[in-house]
Amino acid sequence: MGYVLVLLVIIIIGIIANIKIVPQAHAYIIERFGGYSQTWGVGLHVKIPFIEKVSKKVSLKEHVVDFPPQPVITKDNVTMQIDTVVYYQITDPKMFTYGVERPMMAIENLTATTLRNIIGEMELDETLTSRDIVNTKMRAILDEATDPWGIKINRVELKNIIPPREIQDAMEKQMKAERERRESILKAEGEKKAAILMAEGEKESAILRAEAKKQAAIKEAEGQAEAIIRVQTALSEGIKKINEANPSDAYIAIKSLESFERAADGKATKIIIPSQIQGVAGLATAVKELIKE
Repeated sequence: MGYVLVLLVIIIIGIIANIKIVPQAHAYIIERFGGYSQTWGVGLHVKIPFIEKVSKKVSLKEHVVDFPPQPVITKDNVTMQIDTVVYYQITDPKMFTYGVERPMMAIENLTATTLRNIIGEMELDETLTSRDIVNTKMRAILDEATDPWGIKINRVELKNIIPPREIQDAMEKQMKAERERRESILKAEGEKKAAILMAEGEKESAILRAEAKKQAAIKEAEGQAEAIIRVQTALSEGIKKINEANPSDAYIAIKSLESFERAADGKATKIIIPSQIQGVAGLATAVKELIKE
């Protein structure tokens, strides 16, 4: 009875030990008597003891591999260091397991040779400005080459492009000269705009001053014209009043004499007095003499 119980326990332990659960995004390669039998997907599986074995556990997630810098030579014989990053995914676990020995080393060597071939057809300046083109070419070539291995290349990126030290110094000098050139252009454009604005400001100021003088002259002329009109109107009104009052000849003569007195106060050297006013003047002198006596 004891042996039966022990045997039963051993059988149960053996069954439990041969129960396998495949997690999500994984696949198990099963071999039977050393040959490929099947691929287990996600879920619960039972392995036949001593006959089947799990040969390889494969992750179906996307993988990222950062390869170290590789020396490459451009078309114009410039040697530089370029490191790449490859994003790949296993699509066929069976082909991945049996297709190539040490797949990562195979991908690394394939990436290095492909990179050398592509860069060797490009000059230095083109290499530095054509990363997208290089990435696209490398992805297409690597994806086609790794397809028999059950691997799909999703992306390839050039991480760093490191030219020689002397090339870097020359590029830095070129960039510095370009920045100084742009700075000079911007400074000249700024000075030009400032000069234009100053000239326009002076022009507008001159126009405004001329307009102000013009308006002042117009106002002054209008004021003088208005003053003359008022004076003439007043004279006209005065003459009208005098005419309405019907003045005597003696009054008119006296007024004329007053006018010539004001004229005599000026700078005129000769004054011609009409005969009528002379008579009135003599009459006035006589009256003054009578008053004195």
